Amino acid sequence: MSHTLSAKEQALSKVFSDDYVFTIPGYQRPYAWGEEQAQELLDDLLGALRDAPENLSESMPYFLGSIVLIKREAVPDATVVDGQQRLTTLTLLLSAIRATVQEPTVQAGITQCIYEKGNVVFATQARYRLSLRERDREFFRENVQHENRLAALVGINAPLPDAQSRLRANARLFLSELAKLDQAELIRLVQFVVTRCFLVVVSTPDLDSAYRIFGVLNSRGLDLSATDILKAEIIGSLPENLRDAYTARWEDQEEELGRSRFGELFSHIRMVYRKAKPQGTLLKEFRTHVTLAAQPQAFMDKVLVPMAKAYAVICDADYASQELAESVNNHLRWLNRLEFKDWVAPALVFYIRHHNEPRALLTFFKDLERLAYSMLVRKVGINGRIERFSRLTEAVERNDDLSVETSTLQLSPAEQDETYSALNGPLYETHSSKALAVLLLRLDALLSDGSASYQHDVVSVEHVLPQQPASGSQWREWVAEAAQHQYWVHRLGNLALLSRRKNSSARNYEFGKKKTAYFTKGGVSAFALTTQVLQHDTWTIEVMAQRQCSLLDRLEKAWRLENRLNKAEQAVQLLAAQAQAEANAVFELRQSKYGLLANAHETGDEFVVLAGSRARPEWVGVPHNYATLHSVLLAEGAIQPNGDDEFWIFARDVAFKSPSAASAVVLGRADNGRMSWLLQGTTINYGAWLESQSIDRPVSGRHEA
Repeated sequence: MSHTLSAKEQALSKVFSDDYVFTIPGYQRPYAWGEEQAQELLDDLLGALRDAPENLSESMPYFLGSIVLIKREAVPDATVVDGQQRLTTLTLLLSAIRATVQEPTVQAGITQCIYEKGNVVFATQARYRLSLRERDREFFRENVQHENRLAALVGINAPLPDAQSRLRANARLFLSELAKLDQAELIRLVQFVVTRCFLVVVSTPDLDSAYRIFGVLNSRGLDLSATDILKAEIIGSLPENLRDAYTARWEDQEEELGRSRFGELFSHIRMVYRKAKPQGTLLKEFRTHVTLAAQPQAFMDKVLVPMAKAYAVICDADYASQELAESVNNHLRWLNRLEFKDWVAPALVFYIRHHNEPRALLTFFKDLERLAYSMLVRKVGINGRIERFSRLTEAVERNDDLSVETSTLQLSPAEQDETYSALNGPLYETHSSKALAVLLLRLDALLSDGSASYQHDVVSVEHVLPQQPASGSQWREWVAEAAQHQYWVHRLGNLALLSRRKNSSARNYEFGKKKTAYFTKGGVSAFALTTQVLQHDTWTIEVMAQRQCSLLDRLEKAWRLENRLNKAEQAVQLLAAQAQAEANAVFELRQSKYGLLANAHETGDEFVVLAGSRARPEWVGVPHNYATLHSVLLAEGAIQPNGDDEFWIFARDVAFKSPSAASAVVLGRADNGRMSWLLQGTTINYGAWLESQSIDRPVSGRHEA
């Protein structure tokens, strides 16, 4: 069989003829062009038509791009690999012109481009020039390809699946725009489209190469997403008798989530497996790290379908259970209000494992919200968030007890103190407007005991005491000193919420007028936080201090910050932990960038890295004695491949003479193990731990001295 590619420039009169019967295969994505792309296509065509000479046959060909087909010579059947968006939108445009033009012969000619009618005498069925994916096929035929149906389509007001909704929206747009043309212009437009518009038609006769072509097209920059490529690879790797069923399952999940969220899901799945900041494209890292992707049936059954269902519940806060469902969903709603989504990976893993345990879910999502909002308050950056939530994902996978104080789900005393200190600071200055708004909304919900509903289009944060009070105003009497004003103006005790945009002219109103004319609508505020303000007749330092204390107390109890320790208290605790640690203490080493995680324990004579620890498969540092040790362990099979290019694993426990030798082998470069290894569950490094040990106690780290 020939595998030669052919390419031809063909007018739409040839493309939409008996020479081609186009079919969109199941592995293709749904119809995705929106009104912007449809408008652009129509504008381009009308612009080209305006520039065309009176005699259209003399006009320059107008190229609409390329389509790629799987098609044999002399056979009309053609599987569309790339180009379904153009073909579908052009068919829709022709249908819209047919619905708008009044000349019956023109209507009949357009219909001939869209489908060939069946013939009772010859016992033939209608043959459609283009057949969409199976789940949209009948909808497209009945509402677009058949005559006199487009008006009914645009009149449908019921919700439709994504692809069908886009068809309806584009049909409305085309009919609206075409109605602006007179009948002569409509006829001239359809003549131009059919006779002077061309596509470059690229064909290959090899049906099985369809899945490989997806990858080639993607590398050439054509309009295919990472999920389209993965779909082609995964579904294409299944036995042929399973492809249709698994294609339907894939598309069910994509339709349930919507295309945008479905794409986001793959990023979260990658994070579940990768547990590190992305270093390459989603496609490359998915192939490398999501090991089950190489086992398509297992990936579909054990990963994609359960995670898609879990993601829908998490995103929509739609957990269903006979008990505690609303409490679980409440925490999910507040998690979803956060701008960052790094928390989703551990949430997916936990939900899949415990979706039938409502009490476990409530405890987990309550603590996850606490951790995530603490990170928001402490302004933890993306690297810190990824590292923390990756550790949490690992802990969930190990089935660790997440309730213990040292769990990565819980806030350490130091983190509690940092959170409380930030909340007690000038939040308006230190945090972005979006972060501050969601934080105050959460506080407002706590004040209302969950009875408030937050559906406002606009929520803004406003100062009660103005930032720049007018001289001679009552504000100046209540807070006379500039230092006191500067101290209080940006703190929680002086902030309120508005359900509309700020009004700069109202900010300096005197307190009484500000309450009635700015903080309320009809004398009522939508927020409990602002209602507190309305209850006061004055706004003095004492009022702000009392309110600050009350609001902090509410957050302290909700997020369990009572066990916080300041730096001096932490130092005392650190010394106690060091003194209590025995010589067989357990240590861990992490390098999130490369997904490295190693565990080890101190025996006194040796530093032992435990089986299952991850290590770099090659020496990347400058030449060193440890490089030889690294090579020897690889050659002996002590460190073996794990189906991952970036790290291998220790196949057995390996004893080293010192922590630095161990960390060098793990990292693939010379390293000071005294700094890299941390006492498990703490921030205490090996060197600090070593200093707390008795001089008479044998410890391997002293071999480095």
